[in-house]
Amino acid sequence: MSENQLYDVWWTEKEVGEQLMEDDHQAHWRKVLGYVEEEDLRNCEVLDFGCNQGGFLRFLYGQRPFKNGIGIDLARRSVDIANERKGSLPIQYEATSTPEQYRSRFDLAISISVIYLISDLKEHAWKIRQALKPGGVYYATYSDYSGNPSLPSMREKINRHGALSMNEHTLDDIAGAFLGQGFQVGIRRMQPHGYIALSDKERWFGSFADKMLYEYEQAYIFRLTAPAEK
Repeated sequence: MSENQLYDVWWTEKEVGEQLMEDDHQAHWRKVLGYVEEEDLRNCEVLDFGCNQGGFLRFLYGQRPFKNGIGIDLARRSVDIANERKGSLPIQYEATSTPEQYRSRFDLAISISVIYLISDLKEHAWKIRQALKPGGVYYATYSDYSGNPSLPSMREKINRHGALSMNEHTLDDIAGAFLGQGFQVGIRRMQPHGYIALSDKERWFGSFADKMLYEYEQAYIFRLTAPAEK
């Protein structure tokens, strides 16, 4: 399936719905927000690229209220749910693959666990540049699972149940795509604070050691600043 084609839901496994995935991500959202340097978003327009059911923008507004937010995703049914849940918040959600339609609108854009689903990084960097205001900032998380023993099973599960296949980019691939569009590129590891919760219902890692390898060495966040002029 093309990254430009809409679909109903991202995850097709019957036993694990989109809601469970959203519930699982809430602790991760808090962790990601700890790496977002912008504290005062009251005058900011915010884009959530790959919003799914819209939970992150609602969470973000509760922590750091912003002027307006737009979430986009390819999953039509998930976007419908997101719009049903937004209430009176200054947020709208749209099923689309074209963030560039919002030309020079956003001060801040965020994507969480999305880059690995994008095959054409150069096109993605171009799209994000078009959507951002000059000097706008894009935060993108990425997990580099190369060297993690759980990667083969993870890849098989995602490719079997996900609407889009897994792409195993290198950090150089991602940085190079954005450098090519004139972005200032910064990166850091997203290391945990406090203890890591372990569970006998772990769905992604074959061992707790594999999970710890991811937590301390393989989780990254990029801070990508658009050029000051178009």
